[in-house]
Amino acid sequence: MLDLTTAARLADLPLHCIRQEYPNKTGHTVESSADATLTPKQLHPAFYGCLDWHSSVHGHWMLVRLLKTHPGLAKEAQIRSVLAESFTPTAIGAEVAYFRNYPLAKTFERTYGWAWLLKLDEELRGWDDPQGRTWAVALRPLTELIAGLWIAYLPKQTYPNRTGVHANTAFGLVFALDWARATRNAAFEAQIVARAKDYYLKTTAITAIQEPDGTDFLSPSLEVADLMRRVLPAAEFPAWFNRYLSPAGLANLVQAPQVSDRSDYQIVHLDGLSLSRAWCLAGIAQALPKSSARRTKLETAAKQLLDGALPHVTAGNYGGEHWLASFAVYALTRR
Repeated sequence: MLDLTTAARLADLPLHCIRQEYPNKTGHTVESSADATLTPKQLHPAFYGCLDWHSSVHGHWMLVRLLKTHPGLAKEAQIRSVLAESFTPTAIGAEVAYFRNYPLAKTFERTYGWAWLLKLDEELRGWDDPQGRTWAVALRPLTELIAGLWIAYLPKQTYPNRTGVHANTAFGLVFALDWARATRNAAFEAQIVARAKDYYLKTTAITAIQEPDGTDFLSPSLEVADLMRRVLPAAEFPAWFNRYLSPAGLANLVQAPQVSDRSDYQIVHLDGLSLSRAWCLAGIAQALPKSSARRTKLETAAKQLLDGALPHVTAGNYGGEHWLASFAVYALTRR
């Protein structure tokens, strides 16, 4: 459970970094000398902080989520003020212009940042709050652009990306599918379901013995299962899951990764891996029969991974603090 005190402590992290422009990893491909000197804020006036664009986006999502789930949150007025600076037609219009004006920007943040942008839009649309409704309207042009890019990209994506970092296809499709269903975009939903089945339906006997890689914050194996529990009928998923993941693979995935240096911006990814494994395992467990031995094992492991990682979210180093709180809040408040 996420109480008000803990929620406020976690909220302090994105509240601080959303307006912190440096250090910054822009991800911008310079196309001419004219844009070689642009600052992060000039490139992305809404989402320039928190080291990179996607972390800024999910930092915004996290603050909206906490305002919704924790009425009376400390610093609510400050949080609303910071968010209001981002969700303006001018700032969002500039974000839209970035994708339209730079030909190579069509692949910018594909698909991890795209996924979090849709999750942010989903959160705003489902919030019965006057200011939230205003922000949702302001964000919509960017949301529609991103959804359009994804719809155009999926037919061309012949093979899924199975890495444990940003480009992981299954993770992106999980959030995209949630958004498509929340917004009743039946065509996009059908496209995602079809591609998910193309990519993963016949995958069997995953051992997962090579997980994790040294900088993973997502589990390639568990992200697929987290997607397929959304895609397959409830009666079909348990049989698919039993075919999909071997006992040895499951035994490996429930072990917490070792994090040797939390000041290292890449190694600290492994704290995020514990959190994302926790939310995947918890969701998968709910899709299994109550009598299933695997369900009990997954529920226990999810709690252990979450409990083990949470103390390190606020460890005091920007390499983790600029993004880990969002993972923690998603794991703790996952629907």
